[in-house]
Amino acid sequence: MISKSWFCGLLTAVVLVCGCDEEIKKAKVERNMVKLETSMGNIVIELNEQAAPVTVKNFLGYVEEGFYDGTIFHRVMPGFMIQGGGFTTEMEEKQTREAIINEAKNGLKNERGTIAMARTNDPDSATCQFFINHRNNGPLNYVENGNPGYAVFGKVIEGMDVVDAIASVVTTTRKNKKGEDMGDVPVEPVVIKSARVVSE
Repeated sequence: MISKSWFCGLLTAVVLVCGCDEEIKKAKVERNMVKLETSMGNIVIELNEQAAPVTVKNFLGYVEEGFYDGTIFHRVMPGFMIQGGGFTTEMEEKQTREAIINEAKNGLKNERGTIAMARTNDPDSATCQFFINHRNNGPLNYVENGNPGYAVFGKVIEGMDVVDAIASVVTTTRKNKKGEDMGDVPVEPVVIKSARVVSE
């Protein structure tokens, strides 16, 4: 005869196992990755939705609508970062959605290989443009009552050699479609051919 205590123990074990299984499935579902196919090779980025939910949702929104396809890395500074996602090869700035809040105080640091949102002097002005840190950039990190920082929302997990190659290209000053001078623009455009969500 099966005792009540034995049955309760078995039921508890089943619940725990199922709970763990559900957590594993949830973790896999939430591991968003985006592949940037560029004219110099592919870069795969793992997004951190837990740390930067607003930023990741915003970025994925642009990815899913094909916004980044045909844009360029328009600001390349070796030993600092490569920035892109907002201009076409003709140096025309694309129309964006509303700006988002700055999630720079999420604990993620601007370290080599991380991706963060570009913005103006207004901390809450990020829209579509992003940058990949080419080195550890401590001055870009959030400091309470000091520096609002730049929001990191993921990291490069494949293709850091491509980032290095992009960072080494020859740059110049070019005028955008508004007639404004822009520095550190690659002489030969580095194009983001496509940006797509990918699975493992």
